Amino acid sequence: MNTGGLLAALVPLVDDLSRDLPEGERYRRLLQAMRAVLPCDAAALLQLEGEWLLPLAVDGLSTDTLGRRFRVEDHPRFKALLTADGPLRFPPDCDLPDPYDGLVDGPPEALEVHDCMGCVLTVGERPWGLVTLDALDPERFATVDLPSVQAFASLAAATVTVADRIHALASRVEDERQRAEVYRVAAGQQPPRDLIGNSSANQRLLQDIAVVADSDLTVLITGETGVGKELVAQAIHAASRRGTQPLISINCAALPEALVESELFGHVRGAFSGAIGDRRGKFELADGGTLFLDEVGELSLPVQAKLLRVLQNGQLQRLGSDREHRVNVRVIAATHRDLASDVQEGRFRADVFHRLSVFPVHVAPLRDRQRDVLMLAGFFLEENRVRLGLSGLRLTADAQAALLSYAWPGNVRELEHLLSRSVLKALARQGRRPRILSLSETDIDLPRTGPAFGLDDDAADVDADADADALSRPPIVDPAVGLRAAVDDYERRMILDALARHGHNWASAARALGLDRANLNRLAKRLGIK
Repeated sequence: MNTGGLLAALVPLVDDLSRDLPEGERYRRLLQAMRAVLPCDAAALLQLEGEWLLPLAVDGLSTDTLGRRFRVEDHPRFKALLTADGPLRFPPDCDLPDPYDGLVDGPPEALEVHDCMGCVLTVGERPWGLVTLDALDPERFATVDLPSVQAFASLAAATVTVADRIHALASRVEDERQRAEVYRVAAGQQPPRDLIGNSSANQRLLQDIAVVADSDLTVLITGETGVGKELVAQAIHAASRRGTQPLISINCAALPEALVESELFGHVRGAFSGAIGDRRGKFELADGGTLFLDEVGELSLPVQAKLLRVLQNGQLQRLGSDREHRVNVRVIAATHRDLASDVQEGRFRADVFHRLSVFPVHVAPLRDRQRDVLMLAGFFLEENRVRLGLSGLRLTADAQAALLSYAWPGNVRELEHLLSRSVLKALARQGRRPRILSLSETDIDLPRTGPAFGLDDDAADVDADADADALSRPPIVDPAVGLRAAVDDYERRMILDALARHGHNWASAARALGLDRANLNRLAKRLGIK
């Protein structure tokens, strides 16, 4: 390695240490300098978080790599790099699986990495993460001077130290998050998924979470079905001062009308048939922590009136009791409905709406976050790769283009389910189990036109007859009727069509429409069908 070339690449990095740069830009410059010095086809910077390695920046790897999460125990090369004393190059004939197989940008016939090396980055005498270099040529790193790589890695560690300190100053609630993680593990709960994405819409969402998390303000999360509103609620709770306390969730649309009040506020023995003992409701279970009211727009007006009292002064009465209970609960609510319109039409109380929407947070639909599609796809593909025991799972160029061009009416949930189905179908079509499974556009089999109202693929198939063709098109709004009436009419026709196609079996119709059975019942009642 040329010493002059190394110094020329490192000097700008030293200068960057004293500059106010976004974290992503620091990492991008770091990888650019690395590739300028070392003859590699791809480079990556990964941060160690617990048992996982998270890609923070990549150069020469597929964009969806940024959405993947690598469990160290599943990747022996990463494990070896983390425990090595310095830079480590794997022999070209090494039989350990390479986590980047199929991800390096190159010709379609060259999917497997042939030369691989990396170095652990140590910050404060502890492993912070890894820098990795990969090449498709098996002898590319044969002449690389490992001490020079160590010198470069040391400066790289200084770069991430600066970024880490800046991040620590902006994240004063890290201790609370760690304690929340301990609580979740002790309670047997899974930690919340990351809110993955680099789009401006996702960055605004993360900013809103950072602003409101450390307060006790009531939050109303709005957005279409499938955008991840529950994940946002989990992120707000985890970053709050209540993060070590319980996060209790209730889906207001999934409960029968007669049980909603008992579930929220509790009941005493004899309050109704079957109440054989006293029972605390979700508000009391969440005392000291956070209560997440999912689909809060489905609550009836009488229950809304009782909810208002708890929101105002923290007081509640169990069903069938005159005794007052006081709770200290932060409320986060979510809905896919336009509650402001529901207030105007008398379906939702204005006072409850204003109490809930002290800090509104909107989650953008996936079609407005197209930059995030491939990152999210990478995250879900990595989950499927681990679950199915594959060495590699990748998207071909035409598959990536198809994902980017689709409108995603079912949002992130649709993307997750689509990829899970596609992987299983593609795997079943293989004559023998491959080491690296590539998903093409044909494997993904996206609908030619996006289904409306979050329908699944089966319900989105358009029959040749005129009625089905009409259902596949959005409603035409008559100005004399109005948007609300036109949408109601469209929903009514879709439900009736689904019932007819499934022999008036409500459970089957609900599955075909991508709805919860209770949600379909409520919608049918509102539309006058049931």
